[in-house]
Amino acid sequence: MIKTQRLHLRFIKDSDAEAIQDALTHRQIADSMISIPYPYSIEETKQDIKKYQQEQKSGKACVFVIEGIEDKNFYGLVEIRNIELEHSQAELSFWLATKAWGKGYMTEALQAIVNYCFKTLNLNRLYCYHMLKNHASGKTIKQSGFTQEGTLRQRVKKLGVFEDVALWAILRKDINVL
Repeated sequence: MIKTQRLHLRFIKDSDAEAIQDALTHRQIADSMISIPYPYSIEETKQDIKKYQQEQKSGKACVFVIEGIEDKNFYGLVEIRNIELEHSQAELSFWLATKAWGKGYMTEALQAIVNYCFKTLNLNRLYCYHMLKNHASGKTIKQSGFTQEGTLRQRVKKLGVFEDVALWAILRKDINVL
């Protein structure tokens, strides 16, 4: 478990399925996320949790639930995926429930996750993507010390529309800026 001033970040559990699925019933999240479908059923949620747990056991991923320390509310997920030990890098993916938007929770969580990636997982590079129309994610990523490396034009097709995607990264040597 990782603890910040206001948050607990803990590994995902089977019992998180209902909270995750409930949060993802809000189309605003799916509309702005590359890999979240809409609608998102409880069966899909349970299958994804099993997949996350298998990837975690194999060392390919770490999936953290974000919850409030005081209220114990579910706020979202942070996934460290595609962990490549050979190249000492991984991809970061994250989302917040709509009730947690605008409170700085994700910036707080990402600072702790970045530290975890470099200090505990011993990575050299952490990268992430966001659709350009998702300005809040771009702002959070930048505030977390990432540098935009480029724009991938029409990289994803989301709900029938091709979307441009920004690529960001942070290196171990950049950690001191946090």
